Amino acid sequence: MSKPRLRDVHIAYVNAVKDFTGSYEAGREAGLVITHLTGMSRVQQSVGGGDVFEGDPAQLDAIIAARRSRQPLAQILGFAPFRDRLFRVTPDVLSPRADTERLLDAALAASPRRFLDLGTGPGTVALTLLAELPEAEAVASDISSAALAVAAENAESLGVADRVTLVQSDWLAAIEGSFDLIVSNPPYVDAETYATLQPEITRWEPEIALTPGGDGLDAYRIITAHAPAHLRPGGALMVEIGFDQGAAVAALFANADLSNIKVLTDLNGKSRVVRGFRR
Repeated sequence: MSKPRLRDVHIAYVNAVKDFTGSYEAGREAGLVITHLTGMSRVQQSVGGGDVFEGDPAQLDAIIAARRSRQPLAQILGFAPFRDRLFRVTPDVLSPRADTERLLDAALAASPRRFLDLGTGPGTVALTLLAELPEAEAVASDISSAALAVAAENAESLGVADRVTLVQSDWLAAIEGSFDLIVSNPPYVDAETYATLQPEITRWEPEIALTPGGDGLDAYRIITAHAPAHLRPGGALMVEIGFDQGAAVAALFANADLSNIKVLTDLNGKSRVVRGFRR
């Protein structure tokens, strides 16, 4: 039996998942799967579509079956790209999302020498900042020991393990010291919205990393109540938010006596980050 061509494998994957991902996303995923199974880059796939697929057909079938069960592709492959780097992911952590780029850019602009990342998950924000700020040091915390184990693997693979301290903490309960910057991408999806999300999220990703229940603001209430005490004078607090939470979270920043509070928008003009400074 002859082996399939790359283009045939690409089409087969797209046809298997496009009914729930859409054709564009299915095509993007197909490229990632072929890269995973063959080592071929997207460019190589584009120019070599007629080449024989040298991956394991059984692995391909298993990936398609898992994806058809609505498991996120990042979990199936065991990694997700973010900012031109690969992060290991498991069902214990929230996979990196493009939305978090705005928080990262705001944090980079602050050029912190010592920062804290609350609820680090796989270490998306903390480890990317360390990779792009070679003089910086960080503390990255999470309530989940399983998440911290994933973050530790990512710190090693990105070559920044010697500059990050991983701490198991319920928000700031176990945090000591002061920082130039505190960042967080906390759970912020309200209970009503969470119930409507796609199965890739509600069945497979950790609920604790996505929603605190209720109005979605509980994590911000805790963070704004305790983070300012760990900021150096002039230090910044930055949090990612849902698109409709800017005013509510900015009010919590004001109640915490932070100054120069601003809601930052993403490339689509949607509210994405709230930033404030300790006086």
